[in-house]
Formats: sequence, structure tokens, C-alpha cells
Amino acid sequence: MREGLFIRKNLEKWKKYQYDGATDPDELAGEFTELVDDLGYAKTFYPHSRVTQYLNGLASRFYLGIYKNKKEESSRILRFWKTELPIVVRKYHREILYSFLIFVAFAMIAAFSAAHDESFVRGVLGDRYVEMTEENIAKGDPFGVYKSDNQVAMFLSIALNNVRVSFLIFVAGFIVSIGTLWLLFTNGVMLGAFQYYFFSKGLGWKSVLVIWVHGTLEISSIIIAGAAGLVLGNSILFPGTHNRLLSLKRGAKDGLKMMIGLVPIFVCAAFLEGFVTRYSTMPAWLSIFILITSLSFITWYFVIYPIRLQKKLNAASLS
Repeated sequence: MREGLFIRKNLEKWKKYQYDGATDPDELAGEFTELVDDLGYAKTFYPHSRVTQYLNGLASRFYLGIYKNKKEESSRILRFWKTELPIVVRKYHREILYSFLIFVAFAMIAAFSAAHDESFVRGVLGDRYVEMTEENIAKGDPFGVYKSDNQVAMFLSIALNNVRVSFLIFVAGFIVSIGTLWLLFTNGVMLGAFQYYFFSKGLGWKSVLVIWVHGTLEISSIIIAGAAGLVLGNSILFPGTHNRLLSLKRGAKDGLKMMIGLVPIFVCAAFLEGFVTRYSTMPAWLSIFILITSLSFITWYFVIYPIRLQKKLNAASLS
């Protein structure tokens, strides 16, 4: 990009930062991030230009402003969950939607394939798992697999596996999003085949009431991890006006924040699977309550709250 075009494209934004700078620490930090990105671009392509000197001075002022108003570390943690993470999530709502649609599409394709090919479920889930489940169905305990291990051991192993799978989906975004798409495909196909299998045995709604007690949080985490992987991959593929390396750093930072935000959800899903799902004969109302509570939390924290927060911050900046 020519220097003149770069200046014309960003001049109004810089003036706003210089003369009408934010006072809220979180908004100030967001503007500082944008300014550092512009400064990095200017240093790369116009190292001896006056615009680079101007941006360097403006960024220095922002830096002092941020650390002048720095809060205690405890409030920093609270601010991460209350403001920083939701703003990042809002920024990438499109990627979350894409990840959701891709995952659901693969799950539906798998269910359709299983309905037309009896061997499909065994090919996806494995003969051993299918035979074990059929034995449990014959015994009158179709979800006995969730009762096979000690609760604590099961909780720990599931939590570690959830973290491993989700972070693998995220890191796979380094392969220009292809790795993330492949893992969304494999997990979506497994879910579609798994769920169809129980419906084909006349246990569909029962499986929903039992398995989705933990599955709501678990599958939501996989979808959001997929979105984080797309953020990472797209930062490489589509750097925009920024240097590709700077774009990658920014995408990796935002994606990692999303993954950190998922850790408590991994743990909660593992707790439900290890300690609650095993009670497959629990009252239907209790299963429905847990399922709706989990879905409501995911919808509120990752969809509704980020939108409301952004609107609130935008209104505050205009007042």
C-alpha cells in the first residue's frame, strides 16, 4: 500500500485517538492494540517516514495512559471474563457461526449416510464400541459405558481429553484453517453417526436426555474451539492491511483468549460426564433442567452478552 493511501485510510482514526481518546481502561487497551498494529505496519514499509514518528509518539502516550490507570491483578482477571473475552468473542461472531454451521452440516451428512448404509456407524465408531453398546442395550442399560469407571478417574481423563481435542482443533488452524476444518469434519461425523445409532435403536430421545447433559457444553466447546482455529488460520490467509506476521500474532492472541475462556467449560462438561451422566435413570425434568441451563449459559455468554456489551461500549464512546 502506498504511504499516501495508508495515511488517508487511517488519519481520521488517529485524530480520534489523539484528541478524543478513551478513558475506559479496556477501550483504551483496544485502541492501543490497533495503534500498535498500524505502527508495526508503518515501521515495516515506511521506516524513515514522518508518519512512523507520529505513530510512535502517539503509541507512547497511550502506553503511559494505560499503565497510569493499571488496576490490581485481581481486577485484571475479573476484567478478562467480564469485558476482554466477550469483546474478542463478539469480534469473531462470524467465525463462530461458520464453525457451528460447518459442524452441524457434517453431523447431518453423517446421520444421512448412516441411515442409508448400515456399515457406516461401525466404520465411524468402531466395531468394539458398537458391540459393547448393543450388549448394554440387551442388558437394559444402553448407557452403561458412562458407569464403567470410577467417577474421579473418569472426570480427570475426560477433562484432559476435552482440553487436548479442543486445543488440537485450535492449533490445527496454523495449517491455513484446513486442519481445523478437517477436525470439525471428523468430530461432526462422529456425533452424527453416534446420535443416529441411538435413534435407530429407538433410544433417540432417551439419549438426548442422558448424553446431552454433558454434551451441550462439550459440543459447544468444540464449535468455539473450531472458531478459534478459523481465527488463527484466517489471520494467515487474510492479513488485510497488516503485515502477515503481525496479523498472525494478533489472530493467535485472540484465538488463545477464546481457548482460555473454554477451559472452565471443559472442566464443567467433564464433571457432568463423570459424576452426573452415569445416573441415566434420573428424572426427565432434571435432565432437561441441566440441558437448558447449559444451553442458556452458552447462548448468553457467547452470543447475547458480547452483543450487549459492544453496544454499551459504543454508546459510551459516543456520549
